[in-house]
Amino acid sequence: MTRIRRLPAIAIAMMVACLPLEAHADAGFRKWVRDFYPTAAASGITATTYNRAFAKVSEPDPEVLQKAGYQPEFKSEVWDYLDSRVNPYTVKIGREMLAKHGRTLNAIEKHFGVDKHILLAIWSMESNYGAVLEKDERLHYVPQALATLAYADPKRAGFARKQLIAALKILQNGDVSPKEMTGSWAGAMGHTQFIPTSYLLYAVDADGNGHKDIWNSIPDALATSANLLAKNGWNTGKTWGYEAVVPHGGGKYAGKTMTLRQWQQLGFVRPNGKGFSSPGDRAQLKLLAGSNGPGFLMTSNFFTIKKYNAADTYALAVGLLADEIAGYGGMQQKWPRPNGTLDIKEKFELQTRMKALGYYDGEVDGNFGSGSKAAISAIQQRIGMQANGEPSKPLLDVLRRHR
Repeated sequence: MTRIRRLPAIAIAMMVACLPLEAHADAGFRKWVRDFYPTAAASGITATTYNRAFAKVSEPDPEVLQKAGYQPEFKSEVWDYLDSRVNPYTVKIGREMLAKHGRTLNAIEKHFGVDKHILLAIWSMESNYGAVLEKDERLHYVPQALATLAYADPKRAGFARKQLIAALKILQNGDVSPKEMTGSWAGAMGHTQFIPTSYLLYAVDADGNGHKDIWNSIPDALATSANLLAKNGWNTGKTWGYEAVVPHGGGKYAGKTMTLRQWQQLGFVRPNGKGFSSPGDRAQLKLLAGSNGPGFLMTSNFFTIKKYNAADTYALAVGLLADEIAGYGGMQQKWPRPNGTLDIKEKFELQTRMKALGYYDGEVDGNFGSGSKAAISAIQQRIGMQANGEPSKPLLDVLRRHR
């Protein structure tokens, strides 16, 4: 490695000049890949690793740039975001996974002190309990995805360059082959979707085979998540927060932090009538749908979950799903949805009725993707409604009358 660092930049670049240029390759992108090698070499990446990583890459990944422009946790309404992630389907699968992997989860919980239900919820959020990994069309080759962002997305270029070097280190360490190194558009990898730098910090060999593998080993993936949370301050035996009824005028306290006892003295109570289990714990008031929506008193574990994903809606979804998998019950209050829109139970009912009528053959999961919207459009056309493919209460009412 010392010898590589002493070579002049032009000589280092020549070491990767053997990367093949295909007839329809993006010349600018390929030049960027070659020019980036000196930076990678300065971090200890050999020419062999680099050439191996980019041997079959000749152009940017166009889907990466498309997906970079849309992040649902920051753009969806909070209730729509939660509906697609905390629902009867994700709870059912979570409980099945709890039964199937209970011994592993119990061991991880005991070792790291992190609630196993939180780990299941993260697994659901990140890869639908691994189902996403089986759908190759939704995955990206990580070095290509990160090089695409570094080359064509100025806003994320710094992040992408750092992650690309970390990804190359993972390849060089032999943890995964180039063929297996798939992930999201932003380079998040495996069952629990770790970006490369986080993988290098937290990856765990939990199954004891001498190999860290979050792509194929469920124990390794779940333990890696637990390690991240534990090292970022997870408080064992504590909750992530509480749903709270906001008293009249209580919205003015949004963003404030007090003890749960102080919140209770101000009139904030749990909607199920139960008390706060640790009234001396401090909590911050979050109003994710504004003053007309439900309140949440978030304890320190909520902010630890945000080390995984900085969005409040993400951390809330993890907490709510974990509670439902554990059997603690779901939300009691309603979100301020626009008139005519469906709640999660109604979304499941609509899909179920469309399936019974033969219009829909997909999964009843509360998510309205292309299959559900095509079915809705077909029904709307048949009954004379505007065929916009959107679920609604008027449409559900029509199907409820259908026998």
